[in-house]
Amino acid sequence: MTLNFKNQNDILNLEKLNSNEIEYIFSDKPINRLKTKPQLEDKIKLLSKLRNEIKNIDNCELKNNAKQLVFADGNNQSKIMIIGEGPGQKEDEQGKPFVGDAGILLNKMLEAIQIKRNNIYITNVVNYRPPNNRKPEPSEINRYSNYLRQHIAIIDPKILILMGSTAMESLFGSKIKISKERGVWKELIIHNKTYLTMITFHPAYLLRQADQKKYSWADLKLIRKKIDELKISV
Repeated sequence: MTLNFKNQNDILNLEKLNSNEIEYIFSDKPINRLKTKPQLEDKIKLLSKLRNEIKNIDNCELKNNAKQLVFADGNNQSKIMIIGEGPGQKEDEQGKPFVGDAGILLNKMLEAIQIKRNNIYITNVVNYRPPNNRKPEPSEINRYSNYLRQHIAIIDPKILILMGSTAMESLFGSKIKISKERGVWKELIIHNKTYLTMITFHPAYLLRQADQKKYSWADLKLIRKKIDELKISV
């Protein structure tokens, strides 16, 4: 057995210790106990860089009409990532996604399957509030999808949840319908890595169409089942 010590002065009686047939190797080099990949510091730097890229975007009607950038919320070490459409009025005011009425419903949906919101990571397709809360235009969805893909790659989730047709279109294209694609596990490939993805309705849509909540509940149960299968802590 080999034990490492930083300083010889830490050993008061080396001869006595060596008599126990243990070989001690002394080193002044610090022991590296952090071997996470990617390291937390690297992830923070990458997120900061991405945030600055979006903050400095040019010729963007969304940015020109919004009060501030709404980047993300939650735990950037989470294995679960939720993507919505874009900020509303309250999100624009507070600088956080899903804090309005849709956010309140989202919190209830998560609680229903024993997920704490602060344990997951949340962002949107576009990071600035669209004028009059309109849906982002196809050109805007396409432009911001490049940033979104970078965002996903940095967070590197085991489960990706796309809420609403805008989130679906940004990553899977506009030729599919959410009513047919929701509730089925899909594979999304970014930078040669596959992400397990679930498409479901946006909470704002459910506030307008309460009869669709039963489908979202079915999706939530599938998500909870997969979380348990993958032994993800939430």
